[in-house]
Amino acid sequence: MLFDELNLIEPILKALKHEGYTQPTPIQEQSIPLILKGKDLLGCAQTGTGKTAAFAIPILQLLYQQKQQHKEQKTIKSLILTPTRELAIQIEESFKAYGKNTGLKHLVIFGGVSQNPQTEALRRGVDILVATPGRLLDLMNQRFVNLQHVQILVLDEADRMLDMGFVNDVKKVIAKLPQNRQTLFFSATMPKEIQSLADTILHQPEKVEVTPVSSTAETIQQAVFMVEKSNKKDLLLHVLKDKSIETALVFTRTKHGADKVVKDLQKANITAEAIHGNKSQNARQRALTNFKARTTRILVATDIAARGIDVDELTHVINYELPNIPETYVHRIGRTGRAGASGIAFSFCDIEEHEFLQDIHKLINKTIPVADHPYPPKQGTMAQKLQPKTNSSQNRGKGNRSGENLRGRKHSSSSSRSRASN
Repeated sequence: MLFDELNLIEPILKALKHEGYTQPTPIQEQSIPLILKGKDLLGCAQTGTGKTAAFAIPILQLLYQQKQQHKEQKTIKSLILTPTRELAIQIEESFKAYGKNTGLKHLVIFGGVSQNPQTEALRRGVDILVATPGRLLDLMNQRFVNLQHVQILVLDEADRMLDMGFVNDVKKVIAKLPQNRQTLFFSATMPKEIQSLADTILHQPEKVEVTPVSSTAETIQQAVFMVEKSNKKDLLLHVLKDKSIETALVFTRTKHGADKVVKDLQKANITAEAIHGNKSQNARQRALTNFKARTTRILVATDIAARGIDVDELTHVINYELPNIPETYVHRIGRTGRAGASGIAFSFCDIEEHEFLQDIHKLINKTIPVADHPYPPKQGTMAQKLQPKTNSSQNRGKGNRSGENLRGRKHSSSSSRSRASN
């Protein structure tokens, strides 16, 4: 199916063509017609499925058509709530890209920066507001934001809202919205509390489910490197000697760990920056901009900071430390292999993390192949005993050895650009 077949208006089709997108992803194909009909939606979709465009495109169309019929009013007509600043910025960028021919006004608001430019823009009037819950409540309490005219609410990454302790803030915001509205609810996982929230705010929703969270995209090649903790730094430098890895997103569990990895890489003359909660908003945004522009080769991130990072044609994700929550592994590697493009995910596993690896295998229902490398665990150590015995003849040519075809695969330009990936 093509976007041309989804009954989209010309201003939006023109913008999509300009972005190089012709073919919707499965969630876009299923969601856009339902949202255009005014239905409430429960979308269970992991990151990288193209869900931002799945709600941004129909919202732009509905509001544009309404603007054509009625005199323009300076009221917020659509509110998108999202857990992190980075994700909020990227969602607003999507509205800007797809809505550039519509004349609709959009604004993103988040904490950590001066509120003055945000309140000035609110005074001038916006149609679409993208916000993180904390700053939104703050501006509501100061009476800068009036939500009485909101017609479409989007709750994005609801499970991460729960993880970050925002659910009560979200409930406070929802209490200020009109009862008669359209609600679009997206979550990669559906824990009980999130299901309960969905049940209370959705009215006869249509359910759209794309790739359950326990599965990883088939387009992502995965490999695990069994290694002692003390050798992880040298292993990372070894892996990055491969010049076909033009950029990579590296994950650590802690902010301190992220800063340490950046220092190690910079000492080796590899351009690297960290993105985590202790960095100022400007520093985080600058690091992300540099990474997207490829002036920084390696972006090192913690999980909360990385949620929502959407970089076109990111080929490699490296788990310097494995996450202790298996679903987080799926989210991490979902940064690559987005919207049908191919990608590669390497994971470094030491003895203390082996339990995490077993949990990941259970969740994704597959065993990640083990890669050979120059820093294997010492003979007789627990890590060496845990190293799965690989049948070399079986593994040859399957891309699970560090020197073989696993590293250098590029995205196919047609698949990565023809689908609206964010």
